[in-house]
Amino acid sequence: MAKPCNRSPSPRLVVAALMAALVLLSPDGAPVAEAVTCSATQLSSCVPAMTSSAPPSALCCSKMREQRPCLCEYIRNPNLRQYLTSADGKRVMRVCGVPYPTC
Repeated sequence: MAKPCNRSPSPRLVVAALMAALVLLSPDGAPVAEAVTCSATQLSSCVPAMTSSAPPSALCCSKMREQRPCLCEYIRNPNLRQYLTSADGKRVMRVCGVPYPTC
């Protein structure tokens, strides 16, 4: 009969497991499916809603949620800032369930 092993895991194994856990979690604790490529053109379907009182489309909301990690980058860009910081831009984020970022 084999004796049970009472050895602790090696420190390297513990560190590797912690690093893997950190890589797989985003800052808000949600699992990360894949890395987001920041591309403002991904939000082109939101332009009509951001420049008028039109409601955002389902595609717009999907892209807004996908590009959420990039919003601060877009807000810092002088060419994009006006769209995201406008009342309509903030409304689109709210309707899509994307909190306005604190950058």
